[in-house]
Amino acid sequence: MNYTLLAGFVSFSIVSGFTPGPNNLIALATGANFGYRRTLPHVLGVVLGFNILFFSVGAGLGSLFRAFPVAHEILRWVSLAYLVYLSWKIATSTGIGPAAKNGEDAKPITFLGSVAFQWINVKAWVAAITLVTAFTDPEAYWTSLAAGGIVNLFIAFSSVSAWAVFGTLLKNFLEHPVRLRVFNWTMAALLVISVVPSVLKA
Repeated sequence: MNYTLLAGFVSFSIVSGFTPGPNNLIALATGANFGYRRTLPHVLGVVLGFNILFFSVGAGLGSLFRAFPVAHEILRWVSLAYLVYLSWKIATSTGIGPAAKNGEDAKPITFLGSVAFQWINVKAWVAAITLVTAFTDPEAYWTSLAAGGIVNLFIAFSSVSAWAVFGTLLKNFLEHPVRLRVFNWTMAALLVISVVPSVLKA
């Protein structure tokens, strides 16, 4: 196996995994509203969902976009629509606010919802396609793909968890309903902004 390619795979995965994107912003907002324990299903959903996507692309599913460009267009617009929906849910969340204390607790994204979200997450598709096309070893393709999957498990869990923990650390500060409202609307806006360039680019 080509260890230079593997090192590049790890470097790209770290940069892609820890930088802001839909998964991390959802983790940040969910951690701040609900705490780490209730954000864990999202974290694990990202880990499993992205690896399924990664291996599917590695097995040839990514060629679908080249053969049928309309499929990519559909993915882009479905992704934008779903992100707008998630943004609205975050913006109007009362996870730790007064409404939550009165029993009107909102619900964070579920494990299965997070797994499914990877399939319409444009950043996840870009990362998976880049990892498969640029950092797998043609001479030991399936071995390098499997090694990449193991790397993804650790980096995806670490990166999304880090954002969730950071959100959890903000939880006490956000007990004040005004601060919570400002935070949630800010996170909602950033979530939309994070995906708009990749969704709308030509």
